[in-house]
This record gives sequence, structure tokens and C-alpha cells, in this order.
Amino acid sequence: MPDVAFWQGNTALAHGALLAGCNFYGGYPITPSTEIAEVMAEELPKRGGKFIQMEDEIGGIASIIGASIAGAKALTATSGPGFSLKQENLGLAYIAEVPIVVVDVMRGGPSTGLPTKTAQQDVMQARWGTHGDHATICYAPSSVQECYDLAVKAFNMAERFRQPVLILSDEVVGHMREKVTMRDPGRVEIVNRVRPSLPPEKFTPYEANPRTGVPEMASFGDGYSWHVTGLTTNDWGFPTNNAPEIEKKMLRLLSKVDRARSDVVEYEAESMDGADIVVVAYGSVGRSALRAVRDARKRGIPAGFFRPVTLWPFPGEELTKMALGAKTVLVPELNCGQMVLEVERVFRGRSEVRGISLLNGELFKPSEIGRVIEEVA
Repeated sequence: MPDVAFWQGNTALAHGALLAGCNFYGGYPITPSTEIAEVMAEELPKRGGKFIQMEDEIGGIASIIGASIAGAKALTATSGPGFSLKQENLGLAYIAEVPIVVVDVMRGGPSTGLPTKTAQQDVMQARWGTHGDHATICYAPSSVQECYDLAVKAFNMAERFRQPVLILSDEVVGHMREKVTMRDPGRVEIVNRVRPSLPPEKFTPYEANPRTGVPEMASFGDGYSWHVTGLTTNDWGFPTNNAPEIEKKMLRLLSKVDRARSDVVEYEAESMDGADIVVVAYGSVGRSALRAVRDARKRGIPAGFFRPVTLWPFPGEELTKMALGAKTVLVPELNCGQMVLEVERVFRGRSEVRGISLLNGELFKPSEIGRVIEEVA
């Protein structure tokens, strides 16, 4: 029989990170993510890893960038205000191609907002919070089991693509308790960054594999020299103003994820065949939305359910293909309407897209979504 635990989402996420090989945590306590730091503080020293509490959120992400450059698998966790503070260094990790995992357990904002209440107000910040063009990989769990499993996937994607990967949880998912089936470490696929295949004197730090678009990554201290900067660089890692080199770098940052999109994108769908009304929901709201759709089906309303597990890249191709012919698409969110904009963009007027917002720090009840389903049926 597999080992089973009864964990909070935050606890499961921390244990998933440990399963993935995380051996460094740097961060700063912030509600409602602090349990992740607490578990890592207790568990990492037992496993030979390192935990450090920094002086602030900026130091937290700076420390994991440094740890990753030195060869560690590194994690930090935060919530909305801390996620805002991390954005500049997040951009540094994107352009310098440093693999890290950043967890944002969302709460209400802006500013200090609602520290102990749930929200989904960081969706667009996850995609566009740091300036410039880059490929974003962001997962949104809706169960405690998914917190555990997506932590492993996030580290695998970070290592594979040499870039930050985000997990956008929320207060409800982070603090609810559910049964978690723990994975056998010997049967879990673990991805590690590709180390240099050439000796130090022949190593070009940012020369990408032509098949994957991802460069090999040396660690500071293992005999290889490479330059880390926030400036746009050539293949040697040094700043460049050469137009072809700049374009090559920027396009590669985007294409390395886009070319492997099918390996990154995840979604859940139910009752989509012949659905006139499709409810698109993510994170904790996905749970309420699924119940609402099932209840609507029992009443004879042809409703379908689609949950993007991957918020970015958004599974728009998959959604539009499955929802072809739907009259109305409903997007319930714990914000003023963020993902609904992406849903509108991918449907391009082929279906009516309607957002449903809840802003009071509470979670949607299935009946609240169900009433809107009945209105548009």
C-alpha cells in the first residue's frame, strides 16, 4: 500500500519540493505561505540541505538565485506583497536563465490587503509582473494532492528549461487538509539541469542545444567560468549591443518553452462534449465550479467544465477546440476579471465570454456559480 498523509496544501507543496530534490530554501515569512518555510526549515537540515531566512522578500529570491547558480535546486515561497517585491530579481533569473521555483499563495490585495483571506489577484502579475518579454511557466493547483505533484513538475520544468517556474496557489488550497498519496521516490521522474559536456576551456556558457534551445549549465565553483548579468548578452554571457545577437537571445528565451508546449501545458475537463455553457475556472474556484457544472447536468443543463492547471502558457488551443460551438463561456474568479481577458482573447468573439467576480475574501459557493449557469441557459 502507498504511504498516505493528511496534509495542508502548503505542507504537501513543501514535501513535493523535497521529493523533486530541492536542497535550498531562502525566503521571508508571509501569510498565508509561511507553513512552506516552516516545513523546509525542519526538513532540509535532516537531508543535508540549507534553509535561510532572509531580511526581506528581495533577499529571499536573491538567495535562491545565488544558490541555483552554485548548483542547488532552490525554492522560495511568498504571497502577493512579497511576490511584488520579487519581480525585479525574477526578471534577472529569466534573462540569466537561472532555474528556480517561486510559490505565491495568493491573498487579497493590493498592498497588505487581506493577509488571512483568499483571492486570485496575482494571475496577471505572474505573467507580466517583471518587465520585458520572456516565457512564463505557471501552475495553479486546486487540491492538496496537486500541490504535491505540481511541486515536482515545477522543479523538473525549471531544470529542463533553465528558467523560473511559478506555482500560483491560494489561501484556500494552501490551508485546507486532504489525503495525499505520496509517490515512491524510485518511480518519480526527476529532471536535472544538463551539465557541461565540454572541458572548461572549450565551454561557451550560453551556447544553446540546437534541438532544445537550452544551454548547458555549469555551477559556480566546479571549475567553469561564466558571467551572470541582467543585461542582454551574447553566447559568452557578456553584454551586447549587436542587433542579431540581441534578437537571437530574446527569441530563444521564448521559443525554448514554446517548442515543448505540449509537455508543459496541463488541464482538466469534464462534460465538454456538446456543452452549450462552459465554465472555465482554476485553483480553489475550480472545485466549486466543477460541483456547479455537475449539479447543472443533473438538472438537464448542457454545461461543461474546463480547468487550466497551467495558467501560463494558457491552454487556449485546447479550450477552444473542446468548447467549439459553446454558446456561453463563464469565468468565475476571485478578482475583478483577469483570466477572463485571456479567455476572451482566445475565443475572439466566437462565443459570449462572461466573467463572474467575487472580491470579499471568501470562496465561491457552487450555488453562486450555478445561479449564473441557470441565467444563461
